[in-house]
Amino acid sequence: MALTSFLPLVVAAILCLPIALSVVSERVDRAVTRVAIRAFGGYIDEFRREHPDRQIVLRMAQFPVTYREYGSKTMAYAAIAAIVASILGLYVSWALLLALAVDPETIREAVPGPVEFLANLGGIPALSPWELFALFLLACSTLGAVTGALTYWLRWWYPSYVADNRSRNIETALPSTIAFIYALSKSGMSFPEVIRIVAQHESTYGEAATEFTVAVRHIDTFGVDIVTALQHMGRHSPSAQFSEFTENLVSVLQSGHSLSAFLERQYHEYQDEAESQQERVLELLATLAEAYVTVFVAGPLFLITILVVIGISVGGTVEPLQALIYLVLPLGNLVFVIYLSTTTNSLLPGGSTPEKPEIQRPAIADDSAIQSDGGLDLPERTRMEANLERLAYQRRIKTLRDRFATPIATLLERPNLTLLITVPIALLAIAWQLPSAIAGFDVGGIEAVFSSDRRIALQWDMHSFDVTAIENVVIGSMLFVLVTFSIFYELHRRRINAIEASIPDLLDRLASVNEAGRSMILAIDHVRDSDLGQLGDELDRVWADVQWGADLTTALKRFEARVRTRAVSRVVTLLTEAMNASGNLSTVLRIASNQAAADRRLKRERGQVMVQYMVVVYVAFLVFLFIIAILALYLLPSVPVGADAPDAQGFGGITEAEMEAYEVLFYHATVVQGLLSGLIAGQLSTGDIRAGAKHAAVLVTLAVIMFAFI
Repeated sequence: MALTSFLPLVVAAILCLPIALSVVSERVDRAVTRVAIRAFGGYIDEFRREHPDRQIVLRMAQFPVTYREYGSKTMAYAAIAAIVASILGLYVSWALLLALAVDPETIREAVPGPVEFLANLGGIPALSPWELFALFLLACSTLGAVTGALTYWLRWWYPSYVADNRSRNIETALPSTIAFIYALSKSGMSFPEVIRIVAQHESTYGEAATEFTVAVRHIDTFGVDIVTALQHMGRHSPSAQFSEFTENLVSVLQSGHSLSAFLERQYHEYQDEAESQQERVLELLATLAEAYVTVFVAGPLFLITILVVIGISVGGTVEPLQALIYLVLPLGNLVFVIYLSTTTNSLLPGGSTPEKPEIQRPAIADDSAIQSDGGLDLPERTRMEANLERLAYQRRIKTLRDRFATPIATLLERPNLTLLITVPIALLAIAWQLPSAIAGFDVGGIEAVFSSDRRIALQWDMHSFDVTAIENVVIGSMLFVLVTFSIFYELHRRRINAIEASIPDLLDRLASVNEAGRSMILAIDHVRDSDLGQLGDELDRVWADVQWGADLTTALKRFEARVRTRAVSRVVTLLTEAMNASGNLSTVLRIASNQAAADRRLKRERGQVMVQYMVVVYVAFLVFLFIIAILALYLLPSVPVGADAPDAQGFGGITEAEMEAYEVLFYHATVVQGLLSGLIAGQLSTGDIRAGAKHAAVLVTLAVIMFAFI
């Protein structure tokens, strides 16, 4: 093949290169944007009025681009996609012509029996140059037009998808955000300062706090009053509930009515709305659980049974069974996991973990003045800065030393780190056993035969790899990873749940002590000896930080960084901000206590209902396991094998190799189904797929035990 044949591919790669580089390089992205605006900016401006909804959706999605810029890049991407697809269509057409030009008898000999009908497509007659040109032109134009139109549609659909996702997240976080605003307003803080503080805590209050950054940006950048800023924020919000809340808030501010009374009413209304929303989510999860059992448990079981019966009758179903068990089942469950995550995570309040908060420390100068002997250029840097820098280095070393000195505590705090240890060990065990599985592997088992007309025939001896020789170590390694991770994860989750369960009691007791006239520091010292379980230990650490010279805000921030849950982040944020506004925190603490108790009640009710779905998955897997056991114990042994069969490929018998293949596939089907069903059960019951590790370990163990006795 001549090098000029690859010239169109080089052109396609050159066209795609700037788009790929623009993802990682801001300079390239600016250049691409500049070229796109020059090429298509006039067209976008001309038809701007015909698509007003697109401009609104871009604002709702909070894309940091103008309509002209986004539209121009969309046109440029669509044009490039159409050209690249047309070039690829040229090669696809050429490959199809080569494949279809093969003699039908050659195809019939190369393909399995069930797909022999493909041989009828071969042996097409020779085409004239004009016919070839017309065929290539049709294929290229069709594929290019479809790809370009699809790219154009996807680029304009994506902002609406982001806006809808933001709308769900805003409505989920709205009750807690309103409670936060209500508590800060009761502490005596001015309302402009309240919304400014809310906007600073996006990691804690999510998209609802992000919306308030719009109002703060308009106040700081354009100098508008707070009412105008709130009106603009509400008009461009993707959430109808948030827009309604903003309109009512503006009306209260303009009329001069009691802001605290309005926020209290809104808080109770949205709390009731959160309960009704949870009921809708639970109904959705019930539907999804039934769909999962039907499609991914009963469906594969039905197909396995049918394929086995067909295999006994006419043979040739081992390959479809392998495709079903090793490909269709994992991919189908992966799609279900992704859909379940995107559908329910934004609807379940308080489920995610916020980012680790930053603890404010004194500013430390850079390393430019460090001398080669380890000293400092003191005329340019003060001795205090030098001491702070040494302290920073000591903290970094201490963090690493503590993590390696107490590995169990580190893994209990961050159970995901167990995978960094167990997965390499599992892979090493599999690699150690791998030579026994490929013993006798013939390197020449893959043979390429070139004929005079450049057709290629591939022959591969698939029996050179023994799966049964390595399956035990693979399953054992998988159980080792699952069991180890589930132990540390469950201990970590129980500790976090115990801390969150004690938060309402803590806030109530702090409010009572604060009402008696004690400061917040003394209140924490008073309640830390109470029976608060795991939370009492954390309060002791907070008190130890205070005794060692840290202010209460820093000590609470460290507590937030250790626990790293959204419920704790909300409490710490509210306390630290309210303490800056007033010393009388009893009212704020009561509001926070009611909010924490309401969130805890919703989480407990959600957990009680979602356990039912976990039980449904367990029962479905046990039925799957029972049917597979019946097939392996009674159906296969009753089928004539080898010489006893009337016909090795006829009705009523199978070969000995097929019998062994079916037994192995039955075993692997139960293991794969147990692993996937366990992960899904954990995600359905808690909303976190990591909770499914223990269920997966249990179900896989049941499958292994069953086949050990068969």
